[in-house]
Amino acid sequence: MSADLVVQTAIRGRLVGAAAVTALVPATSILDRNASPAPRPGIVIGESQVVDEGDSITRRRERVFHTVHVWKTEPSREGVKLILAAIRDAIRAERLDLGPGYHCADWRVSSARTMSDPDGQTSHGVLVVECLAVEVEG
Repeated sequence: MSADLVVQTAIRGRLVGAAAVTALVPATSILDRNASPAPRPGIVIGESQVVDEGDSITRRRERVFHTVHVWKTEPSREGVKLILAAIRDAIRAERLDLGPGYHCADWRVSSARTMSDPDGQTSHGVLVVECLAVEVEG
């Protein structure tokens, strides 16, 4: 399995297991697949990028970036900001368990932003989770 998919699965697992997140967004609306339209409120684990760290000849260290989208129908961006804060707290809670094939050497929320959707009714948040995944030799 790729580091990208392992991290994606682990992020979703962390979010659906975090009571503070599911108090704001039902677990059934935390998705790691395309959803159009996205549920509101909803969290969609979206785009990703994998970059070789380039610091080892074994090429077993990859930095994985996952974009997490938050959607909520509301007149302001307050609700989206509360959901983003709950996600950030869930990420900070403890190191991510990537299963037997990979080890999470480090992870963090590297950026977050909020915006109003052009429909005039929806707030949108975008958060980037960055994970340094090390493939376990086996």
